Amino acid sequence: MLKRILFLLVLVLIMAGCRKRPQVDKNTVYSVPEVSEDILKKVPEWAQKAIWYQIFPERFRNGDPNNDPRMADMEGAWPHTKFAGWKPTFWGQDWFTQEDWALASGKDFYFTVQARRYGGDFQGIIDKMGYLKDLGINAIYLNPVNDSPSLHKYDARNYHHMDRNFGADPDGDAAMMKREKPEDPSTWEWTSADKLFLKLIETAHKNGIRVVVDYSWNHTGKQFWAFQDVMKNGKKSKFADWYYIDQFDDVETPDTNEFVYRGWANVKELPELKKVDVKNRIHGRAYEGNLHPEVKQHIFAVTSRWMDPNGDGDPSDGVDGFRLDVAEQVPLGFWREYRRFVRGLNPEAVLIGEIWWEKYPDVMTDPAPYLQGDVFDGVMNYRWYKSTREFIGYITPAMSGAQYARELETLKKGIAEPFQKGMMNVTGTHDTERFQSSLFNKGRYKVGVNPRENKGFKVGKPDPVSLERQKMLLVQQFTYTGAPQIFYGDEVGMWGADDPDNRKPMLWDDITFQNEKSVPFKEMTRSDDVLTPDTGLLAFYKKLIAMRTRYADLFVEAPVEIVFARDGSDVVIYRRAMPNSNKMALIFINKGAGSIPMNGNLVGDIQQAMKFINPLNEAEQYTVTPEQPNISFYLGARSYKVLVSGE
Repeated sequence: MLKRILFLLVLVLIMAGCRKRPQVDKNTVYSVPEVSEDILKKVPEWAQKAIWYQIFPERFRNGDPNNDPRMADMEGAWPHTKFAGWKPTFWGQDWFTQEDWALASGKDFYFTVQARRYGGDFQGIIDKMGYLKDLGINAIYLNPVNDSPSLHKYDARNYHHMDRNFGADPDGDAAMMKREKPEDPSTWEWTSADKLFLKLIETAHKNGIRVVVDYSWNHTGKQFWAFQDVMKNGKKSKFADWYYIDQFDDVETPDTNEFVYRGWANVKELPELKKVDVKNRIHGRAYEGNLHPEVKQHIFAVTSRWMDPNGDGDPSDGVDGFRLDVAEQVPLGFWREYRRFVRGLNPEAVLIGEIWWEKYPDVMTDPAPYLQGDVFDGVMNYRWYKSTREFIGYITPAMSGAQYARELETLKKGIAEPFQKGMMNVTGTHDTERFQSSLFNKGRYKVGVNPRENKGFKVGKPDPVSLERQKMLLVQQFTYTGAPQIFYGDEVGMWGADDPDNRKPMLWDDITFQNEKSVPFKEMTRSDDVLTPDTGLLAFYKKLIAMRTRYADLFVEAPVEIVFARDGSDVVIYRRAMPNSNKMALIFINKGAGSIPMNGNLVGDIQQAMKFINPLNEAEQYTVTPEQPNISFYLGARSYKVLVSGE
């Protein structure tokens, strides 16, 4: 009897530890639900108040060395080379120094760096959740974490599994995946990586942090299970119509492979998923159409899996939304259905689109068609950063305060206020040069921002003036309309050129880093730079985050009114005031090289005395009255000031 009781107790414990499987079978059809217009068109309040922290997982923290990648795990990824003696790279290695295996290959840095791995994983993110909470952010945006052979992971092997090297048992996960029928969600299991990802979500949620993941519904990887079936079975494959296949291999010519297909942006590692009912498609612009119905069903199944992992109708244990890669490449018809599907699972889920270039590098895509309440809640706001960098960064020709004010107004065109607030205001991402390096180098945005195209690009530590500019721009970012974003490591002063040099391993104070002194090309020179986290800059980020959180009514809700911006002037002043209230914020930015006296009425007509404090330096205070409304001080060179009242 005792043995039976013990057996039942063990069974109960095992069942309690298991996640409930979604109630699906091979005949499940994922339909687009009816969703009220109020839910559909609402930008979630939390997304408007979000302070984003973007993580490139492989480079954030190695929490479990036992799952580190091996050459076999990278099969199918660029550069398609099996390097003899390959092993993961030491976290603190001088970035441009090639490993022994890389030197032995005889290939240059920018070839071998694509095969470099450091071992960042889910456990590393979980281990550093306290760091993120202490920083003050409230939303994480993870670059792709789906199972993939590459570093960037936009070339998915599986949408419905997390990367095998991010979990605890890569070999076991790979074996589990082989047992499934990936087109049949009823056969899907939970790998160690999947389970650890769910633990990551749970840990983040307990710390008040939302989790959004990056997916591309425009293309898969060449190793994706459906594409592998097409390569094996040709036109007989059940999935042959999922992709753009121009020509199948002829089995009568075994020595020749005639297989021809479309890779996104002509990248063969990224076979493009088929669009249907396409109308008036112009590169870089929104267009009508949809995705292949079977592809759409698979995407809905994957989305449901990550939004409601245990299938109980409660999305609190799932992701809080998606950042959607190359979104302008996917038709609006699909996006409208996708929004309804996602909101049917979680009315508070957020959708952020990557909307970037219409014509590189001169014309950015107008995001307005995607921000009408039926597609996305916001986009990655590269347009805001480009304009703000041109004002603050001393880019030639110099932009005056008046020009900048006009630029800011132009960026709002066609976009309602809630969607302006939902914008992800980015300063640096996995696709751009690092924030400080962007200000240190004075050229055009995203043009020649790497040593391969521009041997004059400064790859070393930015100078003190660049740090001053960074702080000015940060003040604008954290006091302006839109949700601020931080690319991992920018808060501790990391620098680097465009991809791949922006994807260095995170600077941690418990890891000793070699001095950076090497260069990728012999003709380049640089100083010997010491790598340690910039604790002063980190403290400044924390102050800004705390300020925006504390005064969210002002820096999220209150309208922006520019009160000073003139042609020929380096100064911009704007205020944010709550209607029918004494709550007001005044923001001053002087990008010029000289101090400017401030002495005027910036508060407007007031009915009572108002006390202003500087939340970045609370010892600084000013009082204005209806009789004496002027505020007087000197605004220093390349400086800023924030004043708030009515707390």
